[in-house]
Amino acid sequence: MGTAVSGGSWRLPQVAANMTAASTKALALGAEVLRAAAVEQTPVDEGTLRRSASVSVDKDVAAVSYNTPYAVRQHEELGYHHPKGGKAKYLEDALHENSDQIRAVIAEHIRRAGGGR
Repeated sequence: MGTAVSGGSWRLPQVAANMTAASTKALALGAEVLRAAAVEQTPVDEGTLRRSASVSVDKDVAAVSYNTPYAVRQHEELGYHHPKGGKAKYLEDALHENSDQIRAVIAEHIRRAGGGR
């Protein structure tokens, strides 16, 4: 990104724009860590639910979602059996289990974008 001061003048608008872009990218990277971890725990029959997992980012909000009519029920129903793999609470558990890694990925990307090593 470079320095925020060049020739005695501040380039704050450029720095702010760079950090905003870096923050958005960092959120996407963190959400991708969550998506990958959740997919490993997602119930599987034919793989449709796992394949439907996606990441979306809108400014300062990132989301991991599943695009099937039964995704919520599969996530919440603790009594379902999954003989081909996966489990209930696949997204929620993946978030709790990977929160440190997600935070680290986000922080590292922002740090590097800010000129840190």
